[in-house]
Amino acid sequence: MLKPSFELMAAYNALMNKKICDSISTIPDNVLWENKNAFFGSILGTLNHLMVGDLIWLNRLNHHLSYPTGFKALESLKDFPLPTKLTQILYDNKQDFSKNRQALDQIIIRFIEESDESDYSKSLSYQNTNNDTFNKSFSMLLQHLFNHQTHHRGQVTTLLTQIDIDIGETDLLMLIPDVDNE
Repeated sequence: MLKPSFELMAAYNALMNKKICDSISTIPDNVLWENKNAFFGSILGTLNHLMVGDLIWLNRLNHHLSYPTGFKALESLKDFPLPTKLTQILYDNKQDFSKNRQALDQIIIRFIEESDESDYSKSLSYQNTNNDTFNKSFSMLLQHLFNHQTHHRGQVTTLLTQIDIDIGETDLLMLIPDVDNE
């Protein structure tokens, strides 16, 4: 069963993003925009890219064949910009970014709650930002969504460490529940 794994990843995503948003809350915006020679330049540049990726993928995932009018949980995506390029800056300050990041994380949680185990065995056709068409496993695309988040948050935590900010424990292990041995 995949749904429990996706629920875990959605909760982990929200928790880690909250920790990052809390960690950047006292850092001046100009410091968050300093070029750190990361792939997306700065801390806020990388965080914006992460959110751009989430919005692009969630809009694609909303075209699941079993949901001809889209997932109810993803209706709120209309309140967010629809990115057109991976380097797009959605929010130029930490307050707007943090508020919208946390709202998007709740949408992701509701989306996973709404999805059904049978949805994961389907495929999804989509176009990338270059208008190339692909047809891939819906569950593997969801896995990519969460992996992309983890990958770029790792970059952000490295950039934060370079300015002496430690966001604390980041291992998924802390959210995996213990099981009873029978």
